[in-house]
Amino acid sequence: MVTVLETSDLEKIYMMGNVSVHALCGVNLTVEEGEFVCILGPSGSGKSTLLNMLGALDIPSHGLVKIGKQDVRTLNDYELAVLRRKIGIVFQFFNLIDRLNALENVELPLSIVNIKGSERKERAKSLLELVGLKDRILHNPSQLSGGERQRVAIARALANNPDFLLMDEPTGNIDSKTADELMNLIEDLNKKQGITIVMVTHDQSMTKYATRVINLLDGQIKKTGEKIDAH
Repeated sequence: MVTVLETSDLEKIYMMGNVSVHALCGVNLTVEEGEFVCILGPSGSGKSTLLNMLGALDIPSHGLVKIGKQDVRTLNDYELAVLRRKIGIVFQFFNLIDRLNALENVELPLSIVNIKGSERKERAKSLLELVGLKDRILHNPSQLSGGERQRVAIARALANNPDFLLMDEPTGNIDSKTADELMNLIEDLNKKQGITIVMVTHDQSMTKYATRVINLLDGQIKKTGEKIDAH
């Protein structure tokens, strides 16, 4: 198996005035290619902080974060920016650009890496079709439901053919029926497309889709286990 993510004795400490807050305390984690790992924990457990570490959006206070074979602590700003292009991130609140339609939102990361217009448009169309939005590509975010906006966000995260997807509470801003539909899509991306996924959530019901569940509490891994049957 190929290891795509690894942390060793990972710590993140924030200063709140004169007080040190340990958001992560000695986290050891390995994610292999093709896994769907769910990190479960309540608000304040350190889930989003951990996701930021795995996405090279923040630097550890102590310990190691390796993305592929690269130790994020050794990279300069340019190298970090290049690395982040190979990481797809899906946020709870979609983070779409309102003045752009679905197609243009998905094209945006491709334009940043100078993919030519015709190729960019075709790739964006195929990704929107993949997430079930073939007939909604010219709609702006305000014309889409919450579930549809999250599908656009997933398509955008896949635009640069990332090595893995990170998802921060992807169902946290949509209703339960839509959440189940979205999770079926995410499960298909993992099982049928072979995309490695790490998702953080506070919702126990979302863990049934994962191949492995990790329980995080007070910045520490409390329990980890394999899922034998996704349903």
